[in-house]
Amino acid sequence: MRTQTTLDPAARPDASGGHHKPRILVVDDEPLNIKVLVDLLGPGYALSVAKNGEQALERLRIGPLPDLVLLDVMMPGMDGHRVCEIMKATPDYADIPVIFVTAMGEVEDEAKGFALGAVDYLTKPVSPPVALARVRTHLRLREANRVLQDYNKVLEQEVHDRTREVMARTRQVVQTQDVTIRALASLAETRDNETGNHIRRTQHYVKVLAEALADHERFAAHLDADTIELLFKSAPLHDIGKVGIPDAILLKPGKLTPDEFDIMKTHADLGRDALLAAAAGSDLDQIGFLRLACDIAGGHHEKWDGSGYPRGLKGEDIPFSARLMAVADVYDALICKRVYKPAFTHDDAMRMIREGSGTHFDPAVVEALTRREDAFKGIAARFADE
Repeated sequence: MRTQTTLDPAARPDASGGHHKPRILVVDDEPLNIKVLVDLLGPGYALSVAKNGEQALERLRIGPLPDLVLLDVMMPGMDGHRVCEIMKATPDYADIPVIFVTAMGEVEDEAKGFALGAVDYLTKPVSPPVALARVRTHLRLREANRVLQDYNKVLEQEVHDRTREVMARTRQVVQTQDVTIRALASLAETRDNETGNHIRRTQHYVKVLAEALADHERFAAHLDADTIELLFKSAPLHDIGKVGIPDAILLKPGKLTPDEFDIMKTHADLGRDALLAAAAGSDLDQIGFLRLACDIAGGHHEKWDGSGYPRGLKGEDIPFSARLMAVADVYDALICKRVYKPAFTHDDAMRMIREGSGTHFDPAVVEALTRREDAFKGIAARFADE
């Protein structure tokens, strides 16, 4: 099996000035599964292996600690859920991301794993491209969190001392913020193989709508230039909650059952809650992109008449950013082909959105789309799916 040997961008400088490979602990009781993962990840990462839950905890105890754990769910004796539970209850291990490896269709196992603190899961048989993408993404997120934590400590000291380097450090915050957004958006993309350039198109649609409404009496107080730029950065996180939806539902080629659709709808709250957790301990109003991202993720499926989900918000109670995303998201879904429907023409999509004005959508946002529909067509062409 050929594998990518390039050093992962999450690799960190070591004491000698070089870089050490990120460490991954592979836990599985099946030798064949271990071999597959070792062959796949060995060239780019420093691996250690455990054949059961007890051995995995011993590996953690004696160190060095891994940067990521790939953990089989079904093992004799101590299963993966128990190992994860112990890790998350142990301060030294609690922040190590855990990706469960489980058989397709074990929806209850997957839901339980997320409740225990797992960040993701891989289904057996493991797809090499998917496994590599998810491992890379979570290692980058872990490294981004390290950067943020280290920077927060430095910033507290600098503010206390009123140093002259505050502006330079602020630029570093913006750069780290952008890296974090890109990593999170990349994570969402790896979960849904049908969206293609969806997140790129929708972030540009939202910016066009925001600029068109910047002088509107109901929006002008919100849509200054800085907020429009933050909207553009935050929009790609609107479906981040899909990370918590099982593959059996998210990637189902046919129509969802009512029960499956109820699970799918939870992605709005999952996304909002995950972003709120990321801001825990901070003033959300001071972290502009996270505040807007929370509103967008949690509210873009609300409807103007109150018939949407997850909270049934109505009219102006729906955050303005979510009202913009609702129109952008539906327009893009209509003009794109999906396994369950053909692509509609721009004119048909516009007709359906206008029909939803005042029920599904804020009429002012629909009117803004009507004025800027040529810009929407240009964005759709520029970022068309291959």
